[in-house]
Amino acid sequence: MHFKDKVIWITGASSGIGEHLAYAFAEHGADLVLSARNKQELERVQQNCPRSSRVLLLPMDVTEYDKVSGITARAINHFGKIDVLVNNAGISQRSLVADTDLSVDQKIMDVNFIGTVAVTKAVLPYMLRRKQGQIVAISSVMGKIGTPRRSAYAASKHALHGFFDCLRAEVYEKNIGVTLICPGYVHTNVSINALTGDGSPNNKMAQTTKQGLEPNDFARKALLAIYKKKEEAYIGGKEIMGIYLKRFLPGVLSRVVRGMDVN
Repeated sequence: MHFKDKVIWITGASSGIGEHLAYAFAEHGADLVLSARNKQELERVQQNCPRSSRVLLLPMDVTEYDKVSGITARAINHFGKIDVLVNNAGISQRSLVADTDLSVDQKIMDVNFIGTVAVTKAVLPYMLRRKQGQIVAISSVMGKIGTPRRSAYAASKHALHGFFDCLRAEVYEKNIGVTLICPGYVHTNVSINALTGDGSPNNKMAQTTKQGLEPNDFARKALLAIYKKKEEAYIGGKEIMGIYLKRFLPGVLSRVVRGMDVN
C-alpha cells in the first residue's frame, strides 16, 4: 500500500480522524492539502507530518459555499491535480429531538451534508476532466442506524449515503471511485465538540468515545479501505454489529436502541 505522488485533500484535518489520516497518508508518501477552520491547528498538524511531505494548508469553512470553488482552484494550481478527496469535516450532536432548536438541525446538515456536497462538486469537474480520482466521505455507523440524541447527525450521515451511492453509479464509467467509510467509536473530541439542543458545545467526553478505537488505528484501517477502493467500510468495535442488526433483524435493533444510555 502506498500513495506516493498522490495528492490527497482532507477536510476537517486539524484534529481527530482528519489529523491522523493526514499522518497516515504522509507516511505512505502522499502530498497533502489540509483544510479546516483553525489555521493554527492545521499548522501544528503540518509540523507533525514527515519532513519529506509536501503539504499545502488551505483553511476553510465548508459552509462558506461561495468560497469553495476558489479554494479548490488554489489546490489544483498548486499541485496540478487532486487524486483523492477525503470529506471529513463534520460535527456531532447530543440532544433530544424535542429539545433541539431548528437552527441546530440546520447547522449540522449544513456542515455534514451540504458542506460535503459543496466540496465534492467543486472537485468533481477536475476529476472528470482527468477521468480518474477517488472521492471519500467519512460517514458513521449513524449513517446506517439511528439512536436517541443523534437525530440531525444521523440524518446528515444517512443523506451522505444516498448522495454518494447515486454519484458512484454516475461516475463509474469515468474511472472515479466513491468510498463511504463508517466509523464506530473513535477516541477523539467528537463528543466534546458535539452540539447540544441550543447549539452550545457538549463539553463532555463520552465514555464510549473514550474507550473507542485509537485514531491512528482507525486511520490505518481507513487507508487500506481507500487503497482497495472499497465502496463501503465499517471500522470500529462491537457497535458495528448494529449495522448488521439493522439489515437482518431490525426489530431487535429497535428494542436495543430504545434501552440504550446514549451519551
